[in-house]
Amino acid sequence: MQYPLYIHRQAGGGYRGHFPDLPDADVHADAFGELERNAQDVVQRMYHRSEQLIPAPTHDTSALQTLDMDDGKGLWLFVDIDLSRVVSRAVSIQLSMSRSVLRDVEATALAHRMTRSAFIALACLREMRYTGVEGAQKQFKTRLALLT
Repeated sequence: MQYPLYIHRQAGGGYRGHFPDLPDADVHADAFGELERNAQDVVQRMYHRSEQLIPAPTHDTSALQTLDMDDGKGLWLFVDIDLSRVVSRAVSIQLSMSRSVLRDVEATALAHRMTRSAFIALACLREMRYTGVEGAQKQFKTRLALLT
């Protein structure tokens, strides 16, 4: 799958890239040609055997250019990430909510540097903890520790 990666040249040499769809997957490389291989390694380490859903890539270049990370000083590169080598333990669900709630969820998740799925999962665990569901307290603390 082709994931967009925003790349900057580092002041001391080398390159650094950020995936808008994979917020915590930062890629570093000494040479431009190493970025794609390093990107694959970072995504594999981050998602293999994890309980995080692997988000679909954004292909709308207009939407990408409106992101805060696009400061006009870097360039966008679409990197091929082989997801067949990544096994996630996450389960996909379908969820409906109002657009205004979804906007608030997305803004809050982004502000806390987590995915929308991670934010919703934590909210569910927090609610179960407060309503006394057995084991929810431990799960909440474990998940929160993984995200911070």
